[in-house]
Amino acid sequence: MLKKEWIDKGFIDEPVDDNIDLKTEIRKLCKEKDAIILAHYYTVGDIQDVADFVGDSLALARKAAETDAKIMVMCGVHFMAETCKLLSPEKTVLCPDLNAGCSLADSCKAEDLKKFKDEHPGYKVVSYVNTTAAVKALTDCVVTSGNAEKVINSFPKDEKIIFGPDYNLGNYINSATGREMLLWNGGCHVHEKFSVEAIIKLKKEHPGALVMAHLECKAPVLAAADVKGSTATMLKYAQEHPEQKEYIIATEAGILHEMQRTCPDTTFIPVPPEVSEGGVGCSCNECEFMKLNSLKKIYNTLKYGWPSVEVDASIAEDAVKPINKMLSLS
Repeated sequence: MLKKEWIDKGFIDEPVDDNIDLKTEIRKLCKEKDAIILAHYYTVGDIQDVADFVGDSLALARKAAETDAKIMVMCGVHFMAETCKLLSPEKTVLCPDLNAGCSLADSCKAEDLKKFKDEHPGYKVVSYVNTTAAVKALTDCVVTSGNAEKVINSFPKDEKIIFGPDYNLGNYINSATGREMLLWNGGCHVHEKFSVEAIIKLKKEHPGALVMAHLECKAPVLAAADVKGSTATMLKYAQEHPEQKEYIIATEAGILHEMQRTCPDTTFIPVPPEVSEGGVGCSCNECEFMKLNSLKKIYNTLKYGWPSVEVDASIAEDAVKPINKMLSLS
């Protein structure tokens, strides 16, 4: 039975016996309940290890659309759970902690986007997947960092486009495609913190390392990178270039777990979020929302079947359309 304090917290805080092997028990519950665990690359390593599938936003969306499991446990942030529900409305979608939000999604409210659309008639809206279902319902097509350039190039050259909410990604796509999309001024609090100064310092310490940067980083950081792209792009590059033994990584540090797992003989160095007078500040840059996911919470959410994520039917009908359009173009 759910307790009021759990509901108030947004997750189940029932104590778990220290003698329990959580990974083993989680796998047992998945088998018993016909459930799968989907995890983003930015979650902690233990969660990635116990998951049925680990990927970036595009890969997770595809998996959500394809799975035959009755239950999906989305270990990421809230908009990812919403996306799962939009693509599989008949399935139960569990979110280990409802507090796992997204600063980027929060930077674009549906009411603000609607007003902006009304002020710019004749424009198509292309939204980053890091948005709420309500924003997706106002969108013509969704994109991820991995397919944004391809999707934008599918539109006629003279198409008027509003792109949001990630300004840095939109700015990069404008530069890469020669477009002049109107850009929403939103950003990811993790990727906004990376600096060229921190990269330069690491390059001096590791002159043979290549720099990888996520497209949510600012333009000067992307200009300093040898490899630019999504988390999947970075991971694939490292896997396909075993001769390169060192990389400097400018994205959320959770990706290093999968990088190290698949490229054990390679060194991956996270770029810290800031530079202090004495040198580089903290050792890595993490998303506190992604880190709200834990093995204990996964175990409890499977045990109790809560918190589940629902999307209002009136929003879902329109919100799923731009996601399906993206998937058809990817």
